[in-house]
Amino acid sequence: MSSTSARLLALLGLLQSRPDWSGAELADRLGVTGRTVRNDVARLRDLGYPVDAVRGPGGRYRLGAGARLPPLLLDDDEAVAVAVGLRAATGLAGFEESGLTALTKLEQVMPDRLRRQVDALRSATTAGPANTDSNVADPQVDAAQLTAVSVAIRDHEGIRCWYRDEPLELEPYHLVAWQRRWYLVARDPRTAAWAPYRVDWMRLRTPGGRRFRPADFPGDLTAFVVREVARAGWAVHARITVEAPAEDVLARINPAVGTVESLPDGRSVLVTGGDSVETVAVWVGMLGLDFRVTDPPELVEHVRTLADRYGRALL
Repeated sequence: MSSTSARLLALLGLLQSRPDWSGAELADRLGVTGRTVRNDVARLRDLGYPVDAVRGPGGRYRLGAGARLPPLLLDDDEAVAVAVGLRAATGLAGFEESGLTALTKLEQVMPDRLRRQVDALRSATTAGPANTDSNVADPQVDAAQLTAVSVAIRDHEGIRCWYRDEPLELEPYHLVAWQRRWYLVARDPRTAAWAPYRVDWMRLRTPGGRRFRPADFPGDLTAFVVREVARAGWAVHARITVEAPAEDVLARINPAVGTVESLPDGRSVLVTGGDSVETVAVWVGMLGLDFRVTDPPELVEHVRTLADRYGRALL
């Protein structure tokens, strides 16, 4: 595979170096047979590069219109993976401009078929706010599934899926990347209810759903995802009673941590969650305020264990 890829790069370089070549010339320069040249030209066409040919003795080849491009030998999944990585880089401090520039350059050298897929992914995606890390491994999201969802968003086509073993048909609206997770904001046509759905918890079904007329989303997409995930989208959910007013809690937390509710007695409730009880305990401990944990039981037990551990550290 590596020798074939290297030969394809060399073939593209030759085709870009002058207007046209005979098959015999290309075979001689590459050190292969005429049949191999024909097969490699077919591979380039499969990748989306327009290579024109004139049949006849010796045959002649040239790059078609719009093909004055640096060689790019990426398959669909590789192209999407690079685009996703560059899209993520635009949300990192110090890499905003360079990440966006690199993504733009990548799209310019892609064959039209891949460029349309990556453009669908970019236009359908927003990055959420940064947050603290987790002790749980990042979920794996199939690049082909991410592409299929973004194309469905672009084309206003419904999707059918299993979501945590529940069959759903959704109208996909937008993708939000947050905390190294992908969330699909979608509308349930049966109830007209909006919700964020973790893409790694989805298993797409074929054929897909029906085409739909997109409705206007009522509010800010990223704020909606953060709020709803804090309420119902984590693996672990918790309601923490904090011995301080809501405004004091809000002043101390990242908006991505959760939501805060005021209590009549001047205290407040932090509705939060995380991938594990360890992560939630870290976030709550960083408040710097007195708090009481009553639910879920596994978090109560973990905080009790931490209290004993810290107590022993002072002996």
